[in-house]
Amino acid sequence: MSGLNRHISATQLARLVRIDPGTRPYYQALASSVRSLILDGGLAVRVRLPAERHLAAELGVSRTTVTSAYDRLREEGYLASRQGAGSWTELPDSGALGVDNPWVAAESGGLLPMHCAAPAAGAALAAAVEAAAAELPRYALGIGYEPTGLPALRELVAARYTERGAATRPEQILITPGAQQAMNLITLQLMAPGDALVVESPTYPHILDLARLRAARIVPVGIPPDGWHLDLLTSAMRQSAARLAYLMPDFQNPTGRLMGDEKRAELVAAARACGTTLVIDESWAETAVDDVPATRATAAFDTDGRVISIGSASKLWWGGLRIGWIRTTAAMVRRLAVLRAGVDIASPVLEQLVVARLFQDIDAGRAERRRALAASRAALTAALAAELPSWTYTMPHGGGVVWARLPGPTATPLAEAAASRGVRLAPGPWFGVDGTLEAYVRMPYTQSPQVVTEAVRRVAAAFHGGPGPVRRSFEAVTPAL
Repeated sequence: MSGLNRHISATQLARLVRIDPGTRPYYQALASSVRSLILDGGLAVRVRLPAERHLAAELGVSRTTVTSAYDRLREEGYLASRQGAGSWTELPDSGALGVDNPWVAAESGGLLPMHCAAPAAGAALAAAVEAAAAELPRYALGIGYEPTGLPALRELVAARYTERGAATRPEQILITPGAQQAMNLITLQLMAPGDALVVESPTYPHILDLARLRAARIVPVGIPPDGWHLDLLTSAMRQSAARLAYLMPDFQNPTGRLMGDEKRAELVAAARACGTTLVIDESWAETAVDDVPATRATAAFDTDGRVISIGSASKLWWGGLRIGWIRTTAAMVRRLAVLRAGVDIASPVLEQLVVARLFQDIDAGRAERRRALAASRAALTAALAAELPSWTYTMPHGGGVVWARLPGPTATPLAEAAASRGVRLAPGPWFGVDGTLEAYVRMPYTQSPQVVTEAVRRVAAAFHGGPGPVRRSFEAVTPAL
């Protein structure tokens, strides 16, 4: 019974299921809605559900109706119960779902890379490299190790945070070899085995890898279609006594959602009340595609060093530069700089000089990336409408991916079928825990319009007429409603 210290209230669950009171039979609709929440990651596995009488009162139905829904979920393997312990969410075993381990991805050359949301370099890169190379000899007079990063780049990153509403000094910035290394250092410094880490569901796969490496307890919180529910995040932080929460308010990967300033302020206040440190990944923050209201950096609402921000040059300029950064307190920067001595010592000087050059004309870089992403997003969505009209999604206003929902939980077998057609896909379970999110795939629009159009054509061929496992899997796991 360990790990069942989380629960969801009747009020919270009633708001998530959203069933028309006139639906008949109501118990089947309730069971189906809860099942979908579990599979989509909106309701975590091993969370206690409210007592039947409490949920019935909240929904305005009879207790017998809720009992029948719970019984249905138990029969299907989505609910487990024990006398005196209540009922909690579960998943059927992977064999029953007809899927293989979703975390094992075999490397294969020659496939269209739709599993990776990484854009090509912008036009300004060549000139920035040339200018940085001309500047490098001056730095070669020193030893080349700057554990906190080159002062010139730290100043530019700090200035950008100040522009985004979070007054920042250069000594609050640590330059790292990419955002991934930033996450590694933060979790190494602040996370001990057994600590709880709150994450969104879906979330960035590599933070899950790091959490497992640190032997942390992963506490997923679903993101409903209307965005973050702060009461659910707060409940998760409080109930798990989480020391850290990793969130992506800026064009969240993979949903593409953008958190407004009011919710950011509430989020920071909630973390403060729960004693939780927020690790805010802003890797996509500079990639708005549409005209959206300007948002402040989440750190702008921080008053006690509770927000640690992560940024990267990868999405705006190019991933091959391998330059990222951490914004935190000056004291934490010093501790992280000491810690990294046993990890990577310092970031490469030439790449830092290149990024510093690119920062000096960040508006041009943003405009160029916006044009490219807009063209590829238009191509992707047009191809999806023409080739895969049964797939649904919410149009992202920025970032680089579409989080597409399939008609059934067949993402993993679809990815296998797509590989046989020359496309590597990222199925939903990569972005969740406990085997959830099988009804989703992430479709990036960071490649050229030609590439994404061809990729969708091949994926559609796999989906409609490809190898049999896709269709058979769908038939096997679709509930008989």
